[in-house]
Amino acid sequence: MRLRLLRRRLTISAPRVAIRSALPWPVRWLALAVVLGFCAAVALWAFEFGKSIAGLDTVSREELLHLRTEVARLREEGQDQQTVAHTAESLLVAERTAKEGLMAQVKQLEADNRTLREDLGFFEKLIPAATTEGLAIRSLQAEVLGGMQLRWQVLVIQASRNAPDFQGRLELVLAGTQNGQPWSQNLPAQSQPLQVRQYRRVEGLVNLPPNAVVKTVTARVLEGATVRATQSMVFE
Repeated sequence: MRLRLLRRRLTISAPRVAIRSALPWPVRWLALAVVLGFCAAVALWAFEFGKSIAGLDTVSREELLHLRTEVARLREEGQDQQTVAHTAESLLVAERTAKEGLMAQVKQLEADNRTLREDLGFFEKLIPAATTEGLAIRSLQAEVLGGMQLRWQVLVIQASRNAPDFQGRLELVLAGTQNGQPWSQNLPAQSQPLQVRQYRRVEGLVNLPPNAVVKTVTARVLEGATVRATQSMVFE
């Protein structure tokens, strides 16, 4: 009987047996996680310990310090270059300002040069001619501005070096046409006292009447009622 029961248990026709765990699944997973964490901690500790033994950690620190030093050096060089750039920009601005100042000086020198040339021409006219004696009008210049005004200039000289001062007056006479008719005018406003020792340059600006066309300008130097010198200019 016992043999028959043993044979039934060992053959295929034996009844199924269910094996159940004594621990629930959450507890199993928690235990597995603890085991894995412990294994990871041991592996990390072994890795760090191996680095310290091999000296790799010291090399990393030294390289990090070197990189930090290099970054600080590059930052200082960048600041120095920025300072140099600002200085160069300031120099460019100063150079541009100096250039503008030089250009203004050049223009002023050119204007002074023109003035000196005009004065040179003026003083050349002061040289007495060989046939000139006493008081004379050496130069008369006139220019019509916009048909409304007349700008004039008269140069009066005394050829004699030791001649006494001349006391008189200068008178300007205009002649031409107005509205197609002959026109002339003695300008009392230009009859002004004139004192000459060696030379005297007199100039002025005259307002012309409407529709007046100036053909000739005559300058006269009078001493009392006597005309001492006269000169005319004809407009073409």
